[in-house]
Amino acid sequence: MNQPNDGAPAPVIVARADHPLSRSMISTSALKVLYQLKDAGYQAFLVGGCVRDIVIGMEPKDFDVATNASPEEVRRLFRSCRLIGRRFRLAHVRFGHQIVEVATFRAAGDPIEPDADDTDDEPAEEPPSDDRVHDDDTGRLLRDNRYGTVDQDVWRRDFTCNALYYNIEDFSIWDYVGGVADVKSRTLRLIGDPETRYREDPVRMLRAIRFQAKLGFSIHEGTREPIARLASLLEQIPPARLLDEFQKLFLAGFGQRSFELLMEHGLLEQLFPATAAWLAEEPDGMAARLIRAGLANTDRRVLEDRPVTPMFLFAVLLFGPISAAAQKRFETGSQAGQAIAEAADQVVAEQNRRIGIPKRFSIPMREMLALQPRFHRREGRRALAFISHPRFRAAYDFLVLRAESGSEDPAVARWWTEIQELPQEEQQKRVGADDGPSGQPAGAGRRRRRRGGRRRSAPTPES
Repeated sequence: MNQPNDGAPAPVIVARADHPLSRSMISTSALKVLYQLKDAGYQAFLVGGCVRDIVIGMEPKDFDVATNASPEEVRRLFRSCRLIGRRFRLAHVRFGHQIVEVATFRAAGDPIEPDADDTDDEPAEEPPSDDRVHDDDTGRLLRDNRYGTVDQDVWRRDFTCNALYYNIEDFSIWDYVGGVADVKSRTLRLIGDPETRYREDPVRMLRAIRFQAKLGFSIHEGTREPIARLASLLEQIPPARLLDEFQKLFLAGFGQRSFELLMEHGLLEQLFPATAAWLAEEPDGMAARLIRAGLANTDRRVLEDRPVTPMFLFAVLLFGPISAAAQKRFETGSQAGQAIAEAADQVVAEQNRRIGIPKRFSIPMREMLALQPRFHRREGRRALAFISHPRFRAAYDFLVLRAESGSEDPAVARWWTEIQELPQEEQQKRVGADDGPSGQPAGAGRRRRRRGGRRRSAPTPES
């Protein structure tokens, strides 16, 4: 469906009796924002993924509001409001720990969706007053931002399923682009010409994959076809923004499906070029099995509401290239832990050109991987001391994953699993560490010799 040149057509209005969305499904905070805007004389719509999710029977993660009130007018209405974003000004209205995001209608052609997270917590700047269109040297189409009306706002959204507006005035759903039909048929379709929309913002290709993985929708042929041809445009996206997209793809409970779809559409090599090259040579090898096992494990943890960390997933996805780089260092005589740490630094430096990995993730990942050789030392007090290492638990979890995928001897993982469950005395017997005279491990309580050797007495005159 192409954007009209001279204004949008009237929307198809789906009356309350003809759709499943009710106010009981909307958070109290979002309802407060909607009603306060309406009572102040502004238009107020619930919009985007929350409307889509309710229509297909899913529970929304959050609720976004669109309005004709300017950000400054929204701020005047809500004492708990904060304006964010330098390029794209948004209002965040806080209710305790919950935030309702309020976006002013934008003019047609604005390339960034309201939920694309292309914002930050810096003070907002005034948006440009004109509507300049230009292209950069990468072929991407760029437009400056302008505020608009709801009839214009719909055309700068990405997919038809995300362009449904729930009107608090009469509880109807406004549908300009056939989104209701696409939601019912579970079809993911871009609004407008797909190639143009991808050139405006190449991240839309990743969003297509994410929605396909999350919602189980099929991608319409016209939306799917340009992806492989335009995938290289992702090279021009800032690494920090791709980090954000990585977390949405892999840390939301559908990471394994996202990985398979990225492979299918030729996008994995744009995010993890070294990993994609490794998998091309060994599609069913150790690294591929490790990745799939690691992603399945992360998806289970998300569904069980257990903590997950990007650090662990970066280790899973980069383990093949890191292993190859470490092997070269082994062959030149480097010590195992040092070789792995140096290999991790090398691979991360290359990976940062695509997805920026913050040091809060890359440093713990390097330490966790460098500890893997220590699991083969299972004798003496050092084995027991290893259990108290700050990175032991993460390193142990990675060991178990490697054993499951065939890159480590399962007996090694079983040994470390069993020893953690034994009483202290049994642990000491298992590793061959005798007890000292007071029941402490041998050597405990001994005075350490000072550095520099035995203390010498002061010289006498006769000497």
